[in-house]
Amino acid sequence: MPTLHWIGKDKVINHHMDVPFKVLEHSYGFDNGKQTDKETNSGNKIIHGDNLEALKALLPEYEGRIKCIYIDPPYNTGNENWVYNDNLNDPKIKKWLGKVVGKEAEDLTRHDKWLCMMYPRLQLLQKLLKSDGLIFISLDDNEAVYTKMILDEIFGARNFIQQIIWKNKYGPGAMTKGFGNIHEYILCYSKNPITSIEANLSKEEQSKYKLKDQYFDIRGGYITQPLATKSKDDRPNLVYPINYNGTDIYPDKQWIWSKERMQNAIEKDWLQINEKNGNFSVRFKQYLRDENGLMRKGKPISIMTGPYNQDGTSEMVEIFGSKKFDNPKPVALIEYLLSMIVNGNEDKKGIYLDSFAGSGTTAHAVLNLNKQDGGNREFICIEMMDYAETITAERIKTVINGYGIVEGTKGNFNFYELGQPMFLENGNLNEIVGDDNIRQFIYYTETKTPLTETKHKDNKHFLGKNNDTAYYFNYEQDEVTTLDHAFLATMKTKAEQYVIYADNCLLTKDFMMKHNIIFKKIPRDITRF
Repeated sequence: MPTLHWIGKDKVINHHMDVPFKVLEHSYGFDNGKQTDKETNSGNKIIHGDNLEALKALLPEYEGRIKCIYIDPPYNTGNENWVYNDNLNDPKIKKWLGKVVGKEAEDLTRHDKWLCMMYPRLQLLQKLLKSDGLIFISLDDNEAVYTKMILDEIFGARNFIQQIIWKNKYGPGAMTKGFGNIHEYILCYSKNPITSIEANLSKEEQSKYKLKDQYFDIRGGYITQPLATKSKDDRPNLVYPINYNGTDIYPDKQWIWSKERMQNAIEKDWLQINEKNGNFSVRFKQYLRDENGLMRKGKPISIMTGPYNQDGTSEMVEIFGSKKFDNPKPVALIEYLLSMIVNGNEDKKGIYLDSFAGSGTTAHAVLNLNKQDGGNREFICIEMMDYAETITAERIKTVINGYGIVEGTKGNFNFYELGQPMFLENGNLNEIVGDDNIRQFIYYTETKTPLTETKHKDNKHFLGKNNDTAYYFNYEQDEVTTLDHAFLATMKTKAEQYVIYADNCLLTKDFMMKHNIIFKKIPRDITRF
């Protein structure tokens, strides 16, 4: 498989491993339309801080749990001002990434800088995604080609789903070398190979349905599909009569459905049968909604016409009374992308992540979808700029409470700042982060699963049991801890193996081998990731 090389690539391939792990510090909660000091139990998060460090901070709780990721990174047009100083050690990379990028359109190295910024972030996003998850990335011609190549490396070329072309504005658009530029791209990849995707119907597709709600009740309008073919009759099992008002109706050549499926459609009144001069046409009524009144799904298409960027700007004006943000994505676009389900498995739950949150459109879309179908989706939005509070979070507060004639979605969220690093420069644990954060970190490094605190009958140093291994973190901030027979006497959990952290160990190697005990010294043996 062809790979992409650029200046600095060798310095960023494993850079995500060197990013310091920092804890999330809770600033406030927003619950039932009001701000509170307490954390809500919604799971919804808005995080203010550099998204590389914030993504690293999410790993212990969220690795392999994110259902869908949407990001709208800087397009690197040459006219943007984006700053991502990732503290790389190489002086050349520091010089590049520590300055404003893209001020000069003719700066040919801006592509190298952009790729150095994106590569480690995409690696962490891949780790966070569920096994059946999807990622969508909005881009334009500046970086779409390069991004697809590094996505092939990180996610795997076989997990490429589609490069969607989005007609993003009405009118001629900005002129680019004599052409009106009215499109962008949305790259879509999966975590693992998938067999099918469905999505909510777009507004363009919905317009094709005959709206007869007063007759078809909650099922709404319908379009029809012919059930008989005029192709060669080579399947005798598809040639059978159906009865309509006492008359047997045969297909022109053959039915496209089996007899059992056809009978089911007849019983549920899903057929539209018309007669003209003794000739019958049989068509299947495809309803806009299902029997529960929920919008049906369809196959997503690779070319999308609207919604437009102008719609996103109008939404911001409705919410804030002024533009506030350049080229915000329309909420209907993100709703459509987030509505996509893999292999027909939809639970109306799941966690949705946007690590370039901007104006907060992704969180807005999640709240809208929950209101539409009663779902329980959660969002995590990360924004490094100071407007994370004044625009991103403020928009979500307004959407929850309602604005203008738009009814509120209801919902809640927590606002976080990036806090202290887990380790000090000398390699010791940073005790300021607190025992709970340290314990969660240790358990994740051992099991790659989040630590869920539950009541247990064991000593206070017990972390949990995973794959028949019991984990203990014998740690006290103000004293030296020791793994000895006295500590073993306090342990109550039965397991095939024991991993025990402490400052010192007085047990013999033979004793530990006999009883399947692994000693790990604090902080030397604590894994960094």
